[in-house]
Amino acid sequence: MSTDYAALVETLSAQADPARLLRDVTTLAGEPRSRRRAPDGMARAEAYVKAELLAAGWQAQSRPFVRRWQFGVTDHRGRTPLPLRVRLYPRLRGANIVAELPGAAAAPRVVLGAHLDTVDASPGADDNASGVAVVLEAARLLARLPVRPNITLVLFDMEELGLVGARAAARELSATGQVEGMICVESVGFYADGPDTQALPAGFGLLFRDVADQVRAARHRGDFTLVVHRRSSRVAAEFWRRAAARSTPALPSLALCDPRPDGPLGVLAGLAVPPLNNLGRSDHGAFWDRRIPALMLTDSANFRNPHYHQPTDTPATLDYERLATVTAATAATAVFWSQAGARENPLANRGGHC
Repeated sequence: MSTDYAALVETLSAQADPARLLRDVTTLAGEPRSRRRAPDGMARAEAYVKAELLAAGWQAQSRPFVRRWQFGVTDHRGRTPLPLRVRLYPRLRGANIVAELPGAAAAPRVVLGAHLDTVDASPGADDNASGVAVVLEAARLLARLPVRPNITLVLFDMEELGLVGARAAARELSATGQVEGMICVESVGFYADGPDTQALPAGFGLLFRDVADQVRAARHRGDFTLVVHRRSSRVAAEFWRRAAARSTPALPSLALCDPRPDGPLGVLAGLAVPPLNNLGRSDHGAFWDRRIPALMLTDSANFRNPHYHQPTDTPATLDYERLATVTAATAATAVFWSQAGARENPLANRGGHC
């Protein structure tokens, strides 16, 4: 990490405020929020997000979309196996919130996003008020920088129905041909320092032996952030990990490289090897499908958090000091990716898998 970026990480770490993150999560997670099941809660969440972005100096607007005959999943609470959750929706009408920073530098665009909706009957503090709070706090920090980076913020609708809003946003943004990368913040607030608090998906040890060995060596402690990436976003993932380690408090992380290529071939590989689909379960997957480099930050959701998709997913269960570190590292990575361009970094040209 260069001296300039090291200084940026230190500045952002000092400014990221756990109290503001707590306020954001508490406000958002006071009730379920869903376009279909809890429209009033969704409307209040949207109004809060737009007001906070406006106060931070961003221009935010709703971008409606309509999807017809859309295959997706049910948003019932609980942990029903994926094959039993598949649904065909004749018509879905939703809206993403998209924000731009006036006066941004002319540079490659980086998308920073998180989904705003929840499953039925869950207030969704970790899934995903934690991710939305990171985006809001990053927005406040980024607006204070002397040179404003070219970053687009997106709060996605209908993630819980199968990345519906993200697919609409990825299609719209990819049409510009100027998206350098995307950072997805998905369930990032739950940490458990005790042993045997981190589970692994079935078949994970066979597919990702190195990462599984690291989890086992740490006695399955759920005290880290998982950084899921592909080869196209490997440099950005490594930058995020180094930024999190330099922040206060320092946050350990594990990098997990999805071996699939971006684009349609990656989708086909997921059909051939279903366990790989765990790595594309959030909004970044829609950008991978459009050949846009992306990474996902997560606490691993249901593989750690016992409150996942339950009414007990409340603000009191989250760690706001570590959430501030996630924010600082994420904001710094968005700046790095936009200004430096991870594809131009010498690390991106090294050989080997991922």
